[in-house]
Amino acid sequence: MPASIVVQKPVVAARQLILLFHGVGSNAQDLVPVGQQFAANYPDALVVSLEGLQASDFGQGRQWFSVMGVTEENRPGRVAAVMQDFRSLIEQLQKTSGVSAANTTLIGFSQGSIMALESTQTQPALAAHVIAFSGRFASVPTHPAHGTSVHLIHGDADQVMPVESSRTAAKLLQALGVPVTLDIERDVGHGINARMVSAALSKLPSERRN
Repeated sequence: MPASIVVQKPVVAARQLILLFHGVGSNAQDLVPVGQQFAANYPDALVVSLEGLQASDFGQGRQWFSVMGVTEENRPGRVAAVMQDFRSLIEQLQKTSGVSAANTTLIGFSQGSIMALESTQTQPALAAHVIAFSGRFASVPTHPAHGTSVHLIHGDADQVMPVESSRTAAKLLQALGVPVTLDIERDVGHGINARMVSAALSKLPSERRN
């Protein structure tokens, strides 16, 4: 299993599992501040920031799949090639923590969001909630993500992953009957600010908090 950072481990048995997936060329440390915000609101959650499955093509950090020479045509295949390993990471943490998919939340940023969103097109469901910061689907979703709500959050000044990718994802998911929300943050580029984290927290049921 690639290196990961346990942001929070409850003293008693975890009731929830919150997993974070960073962007390309980054590492598990990158999303620790976001994980800490969720930990503060959900003290009974096991919160883990995971590192990408592969060393980055660019010589620094990690990645979930290769972006060297990536195109719209070959991206889906690259995601599909690593999806089982991605699922296995999540399923192993669910097994060791004793927390089911119904009490799991996946939080991705950029490439991590691509993986989290694409996982909703596989079965069985991995999580009750997917929060995708600055993300997109690699392929057009073709069926509902049964048991999973999707929350898309994006800066409107993003020059790396254009905000239109989240707008398109929201429309596609709505057409499939998937519970989906879309929050667009004005004048924010490819990143996550405090208001975006607050928007993400607001999407989770308040009864999950202590």
